[in-house]
Amino acid sequence: MPLAIFDLDETLIDGDCASLWSREMARLGWVDGESFLRKDAELMAEYAFGKLAMEDYMAFSLAPLVGRSREEVDYVVAPFVEEVIEPLIFSDAMRCVAAHRTAGDRILIVSASAEFLVSATAERLGVDEVLAIDVEEQHGFLTGRTQGVLTYRDGKVQRLEAWLAEQGESLDGAHFYSDSRNDLPLLTRVDFPHVVNPDPVLREHAERAGWPILDWS
Repeated sequence: MPLAIFDLDETLIDGDCASLWSREMARLGWVDGESFLRKDAELMAEYAFGKLAMEDYMAFSLAPLVGRSREEVDYVVAPFVEEVIEPLIFSDAMRCVAAHRTAGDRILIVSASAEFLVSATAERLGVDEVLAIDVEEQHGFLTGRTQGVLTYRDGKVQRLEAWLAEQGESLDGAHFYSDSRNDLPLLTRVDFPHVVNPDPVLREHAERAGWPILDWS
């Protein structure tokens, strides 16, 4: 069946769940709030300009979770998503997801954020399938390391291609929605690219290519 693929941060939600999670960890006292959030802002600025090494960001953002169990993390992520993330979901995004569901399309979120954040947010959107950055566990505890190909830039394409082969699906007739220049590798692979509240580089590319530009709120 045709796929409807969505980026998450700044596409389905009005914000970045990773940065919002950093604030939550500061609130919980898991990090030194002032210095941690300053570094987070610096790295997110690099992301906005397409200069971020995702490995660096993940090493930074996962460090406070080293030695914590997945159950402990999930226990605090659930109310965080309900209270902080859910109010940021674009109403237009909800309508778009619903329209694809009604059309019988298979809905997939592919995000460059950590899987435990993406899965919890996807649940609020009624989306069952996600590809995100997987975090390593040993003996039930997080190690602070990632595993596998990171779902970032070309990594999104690599992970999606592996998923398509595994699921017996293809990109024929697929839609992809994103706000970021970092997703151009995947946007150029689908039949129906859509840019949502795009950054300046993506907007310029979309205008040249004649792609739909959506203003979601």
